[in-house]
This record gives sequence, C-alpha cells and structure tokens, in this order.
Amino acid sequence: MAHCTCEEALGKVLDSEEEFAFSSEEEQESDDEWLHFEKRLDPAEDENDSDQMPVAKKARTNKQSALTWKTETEDDLVPQSLRFMPARDPGPQLWSTDAYTPLSLFKLFFSESTVSTLCYNTNAQAARSVERGRKYRWTDVSVGEMYRYFGLIFYMGMVKLSSINDYWRQGSLFSVPFPATVMSRDRYRTISWNMHMSHPAADKENDKKKGTDEYDRLFRVKPLMDTIRLACKTIYHPRRNLAVDERMVVCKANTRMTQYMKAKPTKWGFKLFVLTDSSNGYTVDFSVYTGKNNIATGNGLPYDAVMDLLDKEKLGSGYHVYMDNFFTSPKLLTDLLDMRYGACGTYRDYRKNSPQNAANSLTKNSPRGSIRWIRNGPLVFVKWMDTREVSVCSTIHPAYTGDTVQRRVKAQDTWSLKTFPCPAPVTAYNQYMGGVDLSDQLLQYYTAQHKTLKWYRKIFLHFLDIAATNSFTIHKELYGNMTHKEFMQQLIAELCGVSPKIPQKRAESGHVPVPGAPLSTDTRKVASSGRRICVHCKAAHGKKQQTPWKCQACDVHLCLQLTRNCFQEWHKAL
Repeated sequence: MAHCTCEEALGKVLDSEEEFAFSSEEEQESDDEWLHFEKRLDPAEDENDSDQMPVAKKARTNKQSALTWKTETEDDLVPQSLRFMPARDPGPQLWSTDAYTPLSLFKLFFSESTVSTLCYNTNAQAARSVERGRKYRWTDVSVGEMYRYFGLIFYMGMVKLSSINDYWRQGSLFSVPFPATVMSRDRYRTISWNMHMSHPAADKENDKKKGTDEYDRLFRVKPLMDTIRLACKTIYHPRRNLAVDERMVVCKANTRMTQYMKAKPTKWGFKLFVLTDSSNGYTVDFSVYTGKNNIATGNGLPYDAVMDLLDKEKLGSGYHVYMDNFFTSPKLLTDLLDMRYGACGTYRDYRKNSPQNAANSLTKNSPRGSIRWIRNGPLVFVKWMDTREVSVCSTIHPAYTGDTVQRRVKAQDTWSLKTFPCPAPVTAYNQYMGGVDLSDQLLQYYTAQHKTLKWYRKIFLHFLDIAATNSFTIHKELYGNMTHKEFMQQLIAELCGVSPKIPQKRAESGHVPVPGAPLSTDTRKVASSGRRICVHCKAAHGKKQQTPWKCQACDVHLCLQLTRNCFQEWHKAL
C-alpha cells in the first residue's frame, strides 16, 4: 500500500493532534484540578457517578471519546528516520590482529586484577569465619586457584549431578573423575562458603546503616557488579536494535529484594532490568532491582529503569529500543525521541495519555487480522487482533505497510495456513524484542546456578554466567567456528589448566609375541629350542617354515622376521 507523504498527511495529523492532545497549559491546569478532586466514589452513595465526576476528567474523557480508530485502509505518514550515529563502530572493540581464546575473552570480564580483589575479600571473610570458631582448615586462595574454582563451577553447569558431593564420589558406576584432579571437595566447599565480593569490614559499616537512606542493599555485590557492567559496555558496542526486558535470577532467600513474577518461567528471585543487542543476545548493561526505586524521578520505576540503562554518551544516538508493556508509556517514548532514540513496545491501555475511549475500537468479536490505529504527533498507537488483542505504540514505524503473517486456522475439522495483515510495529516488535529471550536462553544452557547458603552468591554466579555467555557471543562474532558447547568445554579446560581431550588408553591385549620355549641360559639350545611350524606360512603359502615365536593369546607359532611378518598378517584376519 502506498503511503502519503508528510506534506499530504500533515493536515490529518494536525487535526488528530488537536483532538487528542492538550496544550501544555491546559494539561497542567487540568491535572492540578483532577488531583484536587481525585477520590474513589462509592456507587452505593450515588448511583450516577458521572454527575460527580471532576470537570477535568470529564473534559479528558470527552476528548478521547471524540477520537476515532482508523483502519489499515487509511494511510499513515512515514515517520522521519533517525540518523544512526553510534559512539563507536558496532561490534567487538578488540584488536583484529590478536588471537583470542575462550579464556582470554573471559578474562576481559574477570581480569586478574578483578580476581585478585575477589581473592583478597574471600581470604578476609575466611579469616573472619575462623576467628568466629569455624572448624575447617583454611589457606589463602590464589588467583590461579580461583580461576580453577570458576572452571569447576562451569563444569558442574555442563555435567549435572544431584549434589556437590556427587562430583567427588569414588568407586561408583556414576563417578566423575575430573573434579578431584582439580581440587579436593573440602577445598571447593570452603571457597564457596567464604566467597565474598566486598570486604567484610566494609560490610559491617554498611550494616550499621540499616533503616536509613544511606544503607545500600547491594553493597555486598556492588564492587564486582560495577566491574562486570563496565566490561560489558566497554568490550562490545551494540548494533542499532536494542531490547529492554526483565530477567529473573532464581532465589527464594528471605530478602526484601526477592520478587515474585507470575508470568516468568523463574517466578521467585532477583529481578534485573537488562539491555541487550537484539542481533545476538549480548548483555550490554543491566541493573538489579532492590525492591525500591533508588533513582526516582517522579515518572515511575519502568521509566527510570529504561533511562538508567540507556547511556547516550557511551551508546550514541539513533538507536531503536524495543520493550514490553511493563515499560512502554507515551511519556517514555516521547522523551526517548527527544534523546534521538526511536522506541517501540506493547503497552497497557490504562497508561496515561494513551487513547482509551476512542470510537471504532476493536471488540472481542473483531475478526482475526483486524487493525486499528491512531497517530498523535510522533506516536502511533496500533491495535491488532490475533488470537487476542495486541496493543503496540511506536515512534519508529507507520501504522501499516502491507506486512502479513501466516497463522494456522481450523476450518471444517481441517488445519490450514492462512495469511493475515499485520501492522508494521508488531512485525518489528516480534523480530527485535527477542534479544533478551535469546540472551536468557544462552544463559540457561550451561548456567552456573546451584544452591547456595547466601543470597549474594546467587548474583555472583549470575555474573559468571553473563561473562561466559558474552565471551561466547564475542568469539562467535570474531570467528564463528565453535558451538556454545564446544566453547564452554574449551573454557573449562583452560580455566582448570588441562587439555580438553584426554588421550585414549590403549586397550590391554594378550596378542603379543613371546618365545615358544621357556627362557634358558644354555646357548646351545637357542637356535633350535621351541621352534615350530608357522601356521600362517602353512595356511597361506603351503610352506613349513619354522619359527621360535608364538602369539601369547592365540598360542600359535608365527614368523616375526625382517623379511616376513606373519604375526601381523595373521592378526589382520581375526
């Protein structure tokens, strides 16, 4: 379908804008008036609520009611495209002349200096535990040993057993020999018990601030978290399409930060807000939700979470950001556009400044593939009927460009594919919003997560997952010659300082040449003792050649000379 130009559609847009939007003065005045009168009315006290509705709310409802949803047969203007100006060239920010192994890429996130700090804090925590009377032997962990500890964690992510002790169990059909060659079980457990990302003395000072605004709930993970976040943003620069979503790190610890999300596969845990590259699932940035909004601007948690992840100075401008209905609001999309970021996402109908009572809306009986849209300046609101109604808002796309989708439908007890029209924002959303899902999928394949005694070690394990998954993504961008499984196997081997391939042991065999007679010191019998006819010479050539050698397993005499090797020829036929 051809689209009208901006000049031809300008009149239509201005008309719709006049109907849809308040002027800034009117909106502020009406908002103040509504806030003054806002309260819940009890229907039992007054049957006619509309008579007691505040004037400002009546005016807003009337303006929205005057709007009309348009269909796909009506043309929408094509928004002006934002110029893509990234701060750096998209892709890995590494020297193209250097060769990178899985371990060298992993060390870009967990550098030796970072691991050295981790060792220092872990040793301090262990010393504190021993002072408190813990009954175990402790020697300070070194950087090399810490890397081997990481290797074992990843190994356990690939080889799943029911408990940690099973990895060191011996004398069983299901024993795995590798962990015991890296470190003892008790050493692994004591390192796990004392793993610490912050210094215990600093933790104590922070704990004294509980109940005040100065208390930092993430204090125990913040040193390492800041390092990983900086590495994620420094080592790789994302391509144009980004996705923002929530991610859950499984944990049922009794903390104020633990969240419950019914719609997520992992329902209990820590909630992270994550920014990913839609093309490959690379985790560009993330933040951990602590149960309260620490950067409140008055625009709500979803608004602040997105703004916190989008660092224009480091990213550049012209990016397209995709998000789900938890984040999307007209104000957020408008403010992102002012920052030179396009945005698209599903939205909830009750969001402020979204069209709620416009005429010609979709109904439950609307046929599948029906499209409705309203444009308000740079914002286009689109509704599409699939198996249920889908609502999308965008500053990037026109309402409809002729895209179609295929769906399986059942008619007369027969399933068949049928083509339906699909709005442009919905098509783009389905294509690019999967960045976080791809990232979550890669994280879950060989996740390091397992049961821990402390909540902050759950987040530490997630940092390991992010580092390993991002390292694989970069390796794939650079070389593309390894599967995820092969990459993890190589990484584990390099972390533990072993070869990924164990040389095969030669099968024990009794087929070896031995003298046909007992050994003797009598030199007179050396030439004739134990000589018998070679069975191969007799069978193959009909000759009666005598030889002093025989096969130990077969107990037959066979020639073994420089001119003929009946021993080898005989065993080829076995």
